[in-house]
Amino acid sequence: MKRVIVDYKKLNRHVLDLLVEKYPDGYDDRDIVTYRNADNEIVECIEVRTEDTAYLVKVSKRLVMAMEDHEESDNDSDEETSLDTDGLETSEEE
Repeated sequence: MKRVIVDYKKLNRHVLDLLVEKYPDGYDDRDIVTYRNADNEIVECIEVRTEDTAYLVKVSKRLVMAMEDHEESDNDSDEETSLDTDGLETSEEE
């Protein structure tokens, strides 16, 4: 399975939809996956999966705000918005 590590700033609409669907009331400590990056820094993420990809989305206060804003915008309008997906970090692990 392909694993993709992504910051909330780089989320595309599809992944944001999956996050809001999986965590409609937000996430808590038991949902957080922790690992050390190449610089030996602790990184906290939440995971959401598709059939072929596991997305690890870096946790931050701004992620919570983005999920809330996304959910509100879905309720307000059916307009498509494009989020920047350049710069996604990917790593192939099985």
